[in-house]
Amino acid sequence: MQLEFDELAFGAEVLMVESQAIARAAQRLTDSFREAICLMNDCRGRIITTGVGKSGIAARKLAATLSSTGCPAFFLHPAEAMHGDLGIVQQGDVVIAMSHSGESTELNDLLPYLTQRAPIIALVGNSASTLAQRSQVVIDASVEREACPLLLAPTASVVVAIALGDALAMTLQKLRGRTAEDYAANHPGGRLGRRLILRVADVVDSQDFNSATVTPDSSFTDVVFALTAGHFGAVAVLNPEGTLAGIIAEADMRRALMEGLTSGFAQRARDFMNAVPAVTALPEELAYTVLQRMTERERPVSVAPVLDEAMKFRGFIRVNDLVRAGL
Repeated sequence: MQLEFDELAFGAEVLMVESQAIARAAQRLTDSFREAICLMNDCRGRIITTGVGKSGIAARKLAATLSSTGCPAFFLHPAEAMHGDLGIVQQGDVVIAMSHSGESTELNDLLPYLTQRAPIIALVGNSASTLAQRSQVVIDASVEREACPLLLAPTASVVVAIALGDALAMTLQKLRGRTAEDYAANHPGGRLGRRLILRVADVVDSQDFNSATVTPDSSFTDVVFALTAGHFGAVAVLNPEGTLAGIIAEADMRRALMEGLTSGFAQRARDFMNAVPAVTALPEELAYTVLQRMTERERPVSVAPVLDEAMKFRGFIRVNDLVRAGL
């Protein structure tokens, strides 16, 4: 006879077991956590994380988190360490070892060789274990029970190990005063990194804007030719010294035609240019900041002139360019 099973209720129970395990781990933090942070902060080498099985996965995640926040870190597989990879552990490093039982054969076989090279911080579920006894600092990662219905599969214990690793990494990051810019520097491929690193000059440097410029005396026909040749949706009206006199966008051309200003095509660029562009950009500005100025307006603009501090024209930046750059 098949018993009724409430999948939602059981799923919620799993989440509760794991969240409560993290809450209890937070309540159990002692000065050993401070000691671990001091060791990590004073480390002049690398943080080496290690563990096997699911604890190994948690250790890999901690190494990745530390590296992403500017702290050099590597994961060392205990079995591979016994066959040469131990060489990555040098004097001045700190080791963080993760194990729920503290009695993993592969890890414990490695301990005598690790202790000769670096202090060990143990995230362990059994404070009386071999790993705990051979470590300089022990952080309690025990759980009352796993979330597995058989109480066998590592679940809550792994979540607690990951959470404690995050607590170490984030505390170290805050202690060292890392900024969003520091974080972004290690994430150039992500959107956050690009938003905090990419400058306007990075977007426009490779583009040729010579064909998209006219002078204040240029005829309406010359402006049309420049607008067509440039493919930027606007032309820059430049004074003889290269400073910006104004810009003429496609909308300005249409408006001039509708208002009859170009009757006989006798008007000059100065007659229908916009002398005060709605948005301008500096080459060293963050590109994302400029994108916000261009789009978060009552009337968004699609193209803006790039000017240096002397007001000399350096090119156009377009919303399309910024979107294509991944911002």
